[in-house]
Amino acid sequence: MYILGVSCFYHDAAAALIKDGEVIAAAQEERFSRKKHDSGFPHLAIEFCLKEAGITGDDLDYVVFYEKPLIKFVRILQAALATFPQSWANWREAIPTWINQKLWIKNILFRDTGVSPDKVLFCDHHLAHAASAFFASPFNEAAVLTIDGVGEWTTTTLGTAKGSFDGSVPNEINLFAEQRFPHSIGLLYSAFTAWLGFKVNNGEYKVMGMAPYGTPKYVDKVYKTITVDDDGSFKLNMDYFAFHRSHKSSISRKFIELFGEPRVAESEFFTEQTNPEKAGLPETEKNQYYADVAASIQQVTEDILIKILHHLHAKTGMKNLVMAGGVALNSKANYRLLFETPFEELFIQPAAGDDGGALGAALWAYHMVMNQPRKYVMTHPYYGSEYSDDEIRAFLESKGIQYESFADDNDLIETVADAITQGKVIGWFQGRFEWGPRALGNRSILADPTREEMKEIVNAKIKFREPFRPFAPVIMAEHAEEYFEFPEIAKHTGPRYMLMVAPIKPEMQAKIPATAHGGTGRLQWVDRETNQRYYDVIKAFYKRTGVPVLLNTSFNLRGEPIVTTPENAYNTFSASEIDLLVLGPYLVRKP
Repeated sequence: MYILGVSCFYHDAAAALIKDGEVIAAAQEERFSRKKHDSGFPHLAIEFCLKEAGITGDDLDYVVFYEKPLIKFVRILQAALATFPQSWANWREAIPTWINQKLWIKNILFRDTGVSPDKVLFCDHHLAHAASAFFASPFNEAAVLTIDGVGEWTTTTLGTAKGSFDGSVPNEINLFAEQRFPHSIGLLYSAFTAWLGFKVNNGEYKVMGMAPYGTPKYVDKVYKTITVDDDGSFKLNMDYFAFHRSHKSSISRKFIELFGEPRVAESEFFTEQTNPEKAGLPETEKNQYYADVAASIQQVTEDILIKILHHLHAKTGMKNLVMAGGVALNSKANYRLLFETPFEELFIQPAAGDDGGALGAALWAYHMVMNQPRKYVMTHPYYGSEYSDDEIRAFLESKGIQYESFADDNDLIETVADAITQGKVIGWFQGRFEWGPRALGNRSILADPTREEMKEIVNAKIKFREPFRPFAPVIMAEHAEEYFEFPEIAKHTGPRYMLMVAPIKPEMQAKIPATAHGGTGRLQWVDRETNQRYYDVIKAFYKRTGVPVLLNTSFNLRGEPIVTTPENAYNTFSASEIDLLVLGPYLVRKP
């Protein structure tokens, strides 16, 4: 049985294909269209999924959309009526795409895939999130938290999920409590994202990156914008916000009166910590204020999530937790959720945002609608497209690119490790690309974490991005506890997918300064079974330096999606100061 899940028209469009409950392929549309956060209909991602399975649309048993458009349209209509006439411009902007496109998703799916309308299903948005987490987890039962900006009406759900792998416990997802629009942790965080000068739905992780440079001095001010009860339920003070009535601004004049004028987008960010020579300058003090506000909204978000989960545990008594929704990508919060709540283990869908809704919709249909037994556990994220050695070589030769070929992969690994220890930066391209927003070793840029200057080199000369942005330490699983304050780290799945920021042990911070960010790191642990070549490169570096860590960042330039094809990788290599490019078994050097 083939089921295709689809998400689109709001944030990150994606498609995911399962066969008899097993994931065959999953990818965001942006990887193929090369349009960052592409929200359009995922023609190319669907085409990839079908090609990967060797089927056509005629072979699909069902196509499942990740939310219910009509209910969402009613919410937008009611919100517009409730805030009219301020909402007029927002409504005028929204209505053409709804009338021409979004209300006709069944017809669009029929035209694109060829499936008959009776094979098109619609899954509630937060139920798709819940299914994406639970039915990919190893748990027979778990408490559920889904939390994002907004789905149809819902912004947060609490629930339970059950379903054993031996079939003795029927599949069930019960979302027993919800928070509704406009009251949303995701939209609250996005409002601060906009005020801090970053793009909503794109720059939230930059707020997380800015927060360690500040202290949470303004928590009390943040709590003027939101009221939180003992059970974690919350209510925004809508006088401070405009997202419910405006498509141009998330915040109101009252918000600005409380926090001051917004940070100018794209303006240079530095503090006394980052640039001691600029201490005392007005710009330094202003940037410190922005960093302190970033730290404050981060602190409030974490505290609210912890309060919610204490309540959820008290209600369910379950030891395991699954999470999805865009807020579940807040890796700084996730570490605290694991260690400061009663839950013993936490599984987060690696593609926790709208892209993951495509996978969740397909899994929901298979397990909940078709009531098929579970057998799948997500143990890796490598579900994207792959390019054979012949395809890579054909590209290189068609462009007249000089390359070295390695018959023995160990020789390539040793060459790369030597280059990294010499301060070279590597573009690393292998296998199927990753599902979700993180580069996890198949489309990565790798460098030496022991060189403090590498942080500036990679940010300024290669990624062309803000200097305060952190890099991830990727570490051999068996050495992870030596470097991080994270008990039994290799037993937890979050760090496998770079979904948790953990404290680096004080004595280890000086060993990996390029990946230490305020004493913490958004780590990834890797074992050889999951990704042999990636692991072997780290191990080869470890043999040379005694440090089992590499600096890892996504293989892309600022504003671009992560590379997909050999040509994408070569173009990024050529347009930056990456020193060496590894394409499968081939090595390309700068002329």
